[in-house]
Amino acid sequence: MRAWRVHENGEPGEVMRLEETGRPTPGEGQVLLAVRAANINFPDALLCRGQYQVRPPLPFTPGVEICAETEDGRRVIATPALPHGGFAEYAVADAAALLPAPQSLDDAEAAALHIGYQTGWFGLHRRARIEAGETLLVHAAAGGVGSAAVQLGKAAGATVIGVVGGPAKAAVARELGCDVVVDRRGEDVVAAVKEATGGRGADVIYDPVGGEAYAQSAKVVAFEGRIVVVGFAGGTVPSPALNHALVKNYSILGLHWGLYTTRNPQLVRHCHDQLTELAARGAIKPLVSERVPLDGAAHAVQRVADGVTTGRIAVVPGPEKGAAA
Repeated sequence: MRAWRVHENGEPGEVMRLEETGRPTPGEGQVLLAVRAANINFPDALLCRGQYQVRPPLPFTPGVEICAETEDGRRVIATPALPHGGFAEYAVADAAALLPAPQSLDDAEAAALHIGYQTGWFGLHRRARIEAGETLLVHAAAGGVGSAAVQLGKAAGATVIGVVGGPAKAAVARELGCDVVVDRRGEDVVAAVKEATGGRGADVIYDPVGGEAYAQSAKVVAFEGRIVVVGFAGGTVPSPALNHALVKNYSILGLHWGLYTTRNPQLVRHCHDQLTELAARGAIKPLVSERVPLDGAAHAVQRVADGVTTGRIAVVPGPEKGAAA
């Protein structure tokens, strides 16, 4: 089979190599999967750089989110078991963690439903307990993680403010359903959010960026607001001033979605059921901006690492299966 492999850590475009290799052998409790589509996530770039919290042995195949087919023909969503990731024709995954791919989504969309949408659902519903009528602020609203949070916020009945970088991403955020879009490159984010909320601020803030985005969040969070810390795509891990959280009476909530897969897997399945139902009635639909062949994976991962993409890019090794009619 063909698979992208990383033999040394570095930038994805430099260290990912497309090779002919043997199909991976499933371990105990694992299954072999034929990859239908692999969604590119920022952690794939971190894996290549050796900066992710999980460091698989070299060489490894990145790709942490796939829609695949089992040997008995079932169409499933899975998180591959590294080092046999999804940027390949075949991958392996834990059999107990397989989820049915929603019939309403094609392969690329189904692959993109998993990590970003699960993270959004857990962040907004489990951690922040968002309520209809509240205001949600989403940083990087046109990206893969942010776009999922925007759609889930709208589905929950929130007013959504999206922060983006540049006119093209602003247009995407509007198409996603943001009620207010703030272009951080041309606008003062703090002033714009305060104006949009009548000075009150945002009840829930979803932050996958960190750095300056977090500093802005602390300035615009409402009384009894909640800042959900999802990641640090901006490259800087902030050091929050806890005295500020005390004085303004807001909460800082960490979210590591992967912990739920081991600590509360039943809740992960419940979340998937909720997402499947939302997708079936059209309330959410993953924004797949590009579908690239397996040959184009390294360049696509590098573009995600560089922050120049919108929505999700899916790597499609072979013929894609469409959504059910």
